[in-house]
Amino acid sequence: MERKKWQLRILGLIGILLALLWLSPFYLMIVNAFKSKRDIFADTLGLPQEFTSDNFIQAFEQLDFLRTLLNSLVISGLSVGIIIVFSAMAAYALSRNKSKLSSVIFFIFVAAMLIPFQSVMIPLISQFGQFGMLNRAGLIIMYLGFGCSLSIFLYHGTLKGIPQSLDEAAKIDGANRFQVFWYIIFPLLKPMSITVGILNVIWIWNDYLLPSLVLGEAGTETIPLKLFYFFGQYTKQWHLALAGLTLSIIPVIVAYFFAQKQIIKGISDGAVK
Repeated sequence: MERKKWQLRILGLIGILLALLWLSPFYLMIVNAFKSKRDIFADTLGLPQEFTSDNFIQAFEQLDFLRTLLNSLVISGLSVGIIIVFSAMAAYALSRNKSKLSSVIFFIFVAAMLIPFQSVMIPLISQFGQFGMLNRAGLIIMYLGFGCSLSIFLYHGTLKGIPQSLDEAAKIDGANRFQVFWYIIFPLLKPMSITVGILNVIWIWNDYLLPSLVLGEAGTETIPLKLFYFFGQYTKQWHLALAGLTLSIIPVIVAYFFAQKQIIKGISDGAVK
């Protein structure tokens, strides 16, 4: 018993140290967001001698924060919603179709996860530019293309655990294939849909490279793209950048608290399946 207590204490201590290590970037970001530029370089780790909110006011104005936040919310929300629906439909069709062609198509989707974005970046932007799609709509379509491979793979594994007898019973009751998917199968995929949503929201919300190539029109920038304006060729406004980063994570934290139960339930149910 004494040995188990010591083991638990050691594990608890390791957990505390790991938590402090994980929280250290947040500490540096928040603490330095309240410092002047001079104080950041004078003492990066210490608490500010005088707390100032001027950094947040300037960052809010220079980021045009409300418009930029709305852009990020619209692009992330629509992209993730489309990825979830289309990937679930594609995975359902592939999992219920036992032909060799279905297996080949699924293998192509899985193999596509290994293709780096940088290898198709130039031709992709060129093709979308020819059709005048270098805008928010084009960006959402690109996110669908890059995000569907992993999502289909995850949905496909979950659908294997859902018996096909449910489909047959619904068809006997007069439901067509779309109704079977939308009213019977898709609700059962809710835990995996939450998991897929989390993975894609994290990626899309923080993405910088793709929006920087696609969103050239003023007023359409996302938060990561707008934050880059604080880092010029000859100067870096760390005090404003850190204040802007602090502002940018507030919506994510608020959304997490509202959806906390669903997120935890979705991850745990998805892990069990």
